[in-house]
Amino acid sequence: MQPHIGITLGDCAGIGPEIAELALKSDRIARSAEYNIIGKYPDCSLGQPTIETAHAAAAALEEAVTLARRGELDAIVTGPVHKARMYEAGFKFPGQTEFFAERCSVKNFAMCLTGGKITVALVNAHIPLRKVPRALKQSEIVRVGLLLADFLRCRSYGSPRIAVAGLNPHAGESGKLGREEIEMIAPAVAELNQSLLTSNQSPCAFTGPISPDTVFHRAIEGEFDGVLCMYHDQGLIPLKLHAFHSGVNVTLGLPFPRTSPDHGTAFEIAGKGTARPDSMIAAINLAVELTARSS
Repeated sequence: MQPHIGITLGDCAGIGPEIAELALKSDRIARSAEYNIIGKYPDCSLGQPTIETAHAAAAALEEAVTLARRGELDAIVTGPVHKARMYEAGFKFPGQTEFFAERCSVKNFAMCLTGGKITVALVNAHIPLRKVPRALKQSEIVRVGLLLADFLRCRSYGSPRIAVAGLNPHAGESGKLGREEIEMIAPAVAELNQSLLTSNQSPCAFTGPISPDTVFHRAIEGEFDGVLCMYHDQGLIPLKLHAFHSGVNVTLGLPFPRTSPDHGTAFEIAGKGTARPDSMIAAINLAVELTARSS
């Protein structure tokens, strides 16, 4: 049977409806699935988000997760939302990642992004940069590292090679520029490698902590299949620089695949015919791929 993929349009004043339509009309998405637009969206002026467009985006998310939990959808692809308007409309979550985790009662989840030759997972995602050092914990590095390893195995990396980025410049310079690498990250790498040695899963190698200013070059050159990052922009800046038009956001740990284009609402170009559907196409195709591999 064909998998059923639900697609939300995000804030309909942005480029979500445009890129979804372009993607579905293209010859670049998998034809082995059935696609359905989820939600009811109000008439609006393109480029002008309102409380109504935010309410509609939130309602579409609720409908999509309900259908997925009932088994009526096999995967969800979400369009970009405008968080400020969503918060005004009563949305209580830092992002769509956290929304899906809460609605599915999942505690063990993570934000992952993939595009081109880079795949990253984030130990800390939607928190202020000043809070990252205090929030960093060995247990969280291990938890997200294991999720990343599972994701890479699911994508046919039989023995994934994962780099673990340091937090500080030069990975702390042997403690001269910070001790997080010595006190938390290196022990987490050792724990990850030890836990995988004693498991029945296929081999996986974690290496690190590696200086953040070189690790992504090494990944693009093929030395690593994924990079475990300590905070949001550490992973997203290189990913978007390398694969802006093909990056996909994936929520790890859910009972069904959830993907999203790795860009925002782009209100400034909505309706002008310049929005590119590449990231939406990549998100749809990855959702279909993950659905097939999990069946």
